[in-house]
Amino acid sequence: MVAPGSVTSRLGSVFPFLLVLVDLQYEGAECGVNADVEKHLELGKKLLAAGQLADALSQFHAAVDGDPDNYIAYYRRATVFLAMGKSKALPDLTKVIELKMDFTAARLQRGHLLLKQGKLDEAEDDFKKVVCVWDAELRELRAECFIKEGEPRKAISDLKAASKLKNDNTEAFYKISTLYYQLGDHELSLSEVRECLKLDQDHKRCFAHYKQVKKLNKLIESAEELIRDGRYTDATSKYESVMKTEPNVAEYTIRSKERICHCFSKDEKPVEAIRVCSEVLQVEPDNVNALKDRAEAYLVEEMYDEAIQDYETAQEHNENDQQIREGLEKAQRLLKQSQKRDYYKILGVKRNAKKQEIIKAYRKLALQWHPDNFQNEEEKKKAEKKFIDIAAAKEVLSDPEMRKKFDDGEDPLDAESQQGGGGGSPFHRSWNSWQGFNPFSSGGPFRFKFHFN
Repeated sequence: MVAPGSVTSRLGSVFPFLLVLVDLQYEGAECGVNADVEKHLELGKKLLAAGQLADALSQFHAAVDGDPDNYIAYYRRATVFLAMGKSKALPDLTKVIELKMDFTAARLQRGHLLLKQGKLDEAEDDFKKVVCVWDAELRELRAECFIKEGEPRKAISDLKAASKLKNDNTEAFYKISTLYYQLGDHELSLSEVRECLKLDQDHKRCFAHYKQVKKLNKLIESAEELIRDGRYTDATSKYESVMKTEPNVAEYTIRSKERICHCFSKDEKPVEAIRVCSEVLQVEPDNVNALKDRAEAYLVEEMYDEAIQDYETAQEHNENDQQIREGLEKAQRLLKQSQKRDYYKILGVKRNAKKQEIIKAYRKLALQWHPDNFQNEEEKKKAEKKFIDIAAAKEVLSDPEMRKKFDDGEDPLDAESQQGGGGGSPFHRSWNSWQGFNPFSSGGPFRFKFHFN
């Protein structure tokens, strides 16, 4: 048997700490956590740094309880146990390795513990596996395997380690940049390819890739700035250019369509929004952003059942999103409202109609349904009712405050939805007569007498 001391002597006192830093920075970051577990982990780190070991241990206990499959929680708890000189660290380190076999920092710590306990064979096994990670070529070889297996983020982790283990490793930086690019992370791709050019400004592949990423990055940044400024048509054009600039990476196409879908929705182009959002959702059925934007477009198109379904699906994947919750409540109110009196339908205009369109539709219908046009008593009564609804629709939709209430699902002329009831609107009082109404006046509906020849 090879003496374990001959292995550990090569590691020395510096390697363990360096190795911990490498693994925590690149591999530990991959571990997904929920919000509560993340809070416990962060607070535990701060307490540990402050030397408050008992309090830190309590936080890491809570993190493990909150997510029993979180290897980082076990590793940090083991760190506290080690600092406290407790042997309980060994089971936690073993659990870390079970959950993530390539987490070398945990294997190294376990090796030291086993050595102290005189378990030489087990310690040697851990140390031999640890030594391998310091071989840049082996890291690069494993990265290629991860790429073939369709696990690019694990490949990036190995390549980042390799870039630090070998001087002037331009090839590693180039591969990292291209992997980030394929994942749709253009900003990190740009950052990594710049590192390659710092080492060799004449590197042909890095320079060619740099020009492509820089161009794409500039287009995306410009599009996002246009969205922030509310210039949705221009932003749409920019994202169309993104898809033309990089047609071979599906991630950029789907992200561009997601943002175009958002632009159409915000620009009150519901038909276009529904079309593009639906294209995104065919590829990513759980895309919360596309679901929210399509739901808003459905509301404009008065497709309330469809809007409710989208909001509910979005809520399943992000139950704490206030925008989703408010949108769902609004859609439910509008559905209920649509089963009663709908002022937009009365005037025959869209929900996003401008005030001029509303006034024009009102005047046309007011002339058409003016009771003076009807001699038959039954027809006159029907016309009177229609006439009142038309005037009510004009009153609500031409007043910004009342229209907003109606758009939010509340009928400002409905006595049931108004506290105190009774007195505000002329349509809640008994109206004197339709005589004296001039549809072309700018004031209220009962100002001048209007006759037809």
